[in-house]
Amino acid sequence: MTAIVGFTIASSTAPWQAIGLRIDDGVAWVGGVRFRFVEPNARGDVPSTAASTALVGWTLSGSPSQAAAIDGLASDHDDDLVPLAWTHELGARSVDHVVVTTSSIERTCGAIEAATGEPLKRIREAGAIRQGFHRLGPVIVEVVEDDRVVAPTATFWGVVLIVDDLHDVAGRLGPDVISLPKPAVQPGRFIASFREAAGLGLPLALMSA
Repeated sequence: MTAIVGFTIASSTAPWQAIGLRIDDGVAWVGGVRFRFVEPNARGDVPSTAASTALVGWTLSGSPSQAAAIDGLASDHDDDLVPLAWTHELGARSVDHVVVTTSSIERTCGAIEAATGEPLKRIREAGAIRQGFHRLGPVIVEVVEDDRVVAPTATFWGVVLIVDDLHDVAGRLGPDVISLPKPAVQPGRFIASFREAAGLGLPLALMSA
């Protein structure tokens, strides 16, 4: 089974530490998924389509292929990465899902399935937006097709983390940093998104368990 075991974030660590994420030597572990932080100017061979977000790559384990890119999504492979369990002031316990944008669900989801062996679970129609879902280990991949996206390849967009107490986090950080929690699509759960002023470099949302 192919699993997401890490993300590469081209961002300063200071804004992430300010919201309560524990980072040691440029690395944070959330629910066994490694967040590796690199300098914003150290993106290497990251495709130019990823320029709008600091989320510039993922690390996979157990993949039947060793593709360096999956429909433009920069991909590292590490079958020997040993997951660690860390606690955070933020209360982050796991990664719920990563969002990928595309001009074609069929193209991007087909590429993900071909490279990882993990099938498209379902497609959700939401007006002008279509969402396709894969599961790669503990993390859901949400592929979003939008008419406004015209790039020829897919792009990483953002991440959603599960936290212990969303309302506590929102109250502690305040409305200038994170939005007020609101009902999520998933019944009984709440979600809140960090504002651009937080300086994280990518869309990050928190969700209740």
